[in-house]
Amino acid sequence: MKRITIFFLLALLAAVPASAERIKDLASLSGVRNNQLVGYGIVVGLDGSGDQTTQTPFTVQSIINMLGNMGVTLPPGQNLQLKNVAAVMVTASLQPFARPGQTMDVTVSSMGNAKSLRGGTLVMTPLKGADGQVYGIAQGNVVVGGIGASSGGSSVTINHLSVGRIAGGATVERAVPTTVGEGEFINLETHTSDFGTTQRMVDAINASTAPGTALAVDARRIQVRAPMDPNQRVAFMSRLENLDVTPALQAAKVIVNSRTGSVVMNQAVTLDTCAVAHGNLSVTVSAEPVISQPPPLSAGQTVATERSQIDIQQEGSALINVKKGANLSEVVRALNALGANPQDLIVILQAMKAAGALRAELEVI
Repeated sequence: MKRITIFFLLALLAAVPASAERIKDLASLSGVRNNQLVGYGIVVGLDGSGDQTTQTPFTVQSIINMLGNMGVTLPPGQNLQLKNVAAVMVTASLQPFARPGQTMDVTVSSMGNAKSLRGGTLVMTPLKGADGQVYGIAQGNVVVGGIGASSGGSSVTINHLSVGRIAGGATVERAVPTTVGEGEFINLETHTSDFGTTQRMVDAINASTAPGTALAVDARRIQVRAPMDPNQRVAFMSRLENLDVTPALQAAKVIVNSRTGSVVMNQAVTLDTCAVAHGNLSVTVSAEPVISQPPPLSAGQTVATERSQIDIQQEGSALINVKKGANLSEVVRALNALGANPQDLIVILQAMKAAGALRAELEVI
């Protein structure tokens, strides 16, 4: 049985104090956000690795529509057999404060059965936002970070060939209005909801400006009084973002990935003294063929059957005393002393949580 590696987060031990972080790493300005864009396009110039048009009729329809817009009219019922064309979805992220004429990166993903987008060129594709308005136009040569080859029924593929990227491949055509605050106030929103961290941010802002400048609205939102002049407001925000704040200690949590067997703990996890006994159970099923031959000249038929054997073994395990752990390093040593594999450790942690010995929130993903 393949053993799956267990990962413990040991970088933040309880004995090591938390380091200060900038406010820009802990919070974001309300209303300043990215906007997702998407578009449907055509990649041309592929080396015979495009969509099989008999199985992707939307690719043919797109080519007919594109040629019609360019003044090329095809006879009705024309059956196009194209190999160098692929239908793709184009996605991009419009950065805040982006202005018309600026460029942004786009990702091109095949939506048909194209074998590869390598060497293709994306034809001019409008990029729309959630409101249906066009905010960008994408076009350019697709760069694919993989390669593939096939011959005589054998094929080799390195990385992914059906997704590519165009650096600076889209031009912003419409700006998204972004307001920095409402009236004399701006709002900071922390990335995680924590009363302690929010209060420390308020104290740091008031200490560097003037008492009463910042006010905590809730565990995630901070209201800050800022200058009304745009130039002064930008300078004020620049100073604000670079203030150092030491985040409060997070709640104790253990994250268990049941699919990979990974276990990650933060620095606040502790253990109470408990006793654990865990034995491995193994089931072995074997089958061997049994052939029954009829006597000579009996006109009988040979019959093939199987004889199955099931063997169940359970390893005995003594009751092990798990000592109390006051910090993460002691918890790791106590769990390692059990000698359990990652999958068994997941079951043990769940049992410890149920018994009240694991002083942490247990989350299974």
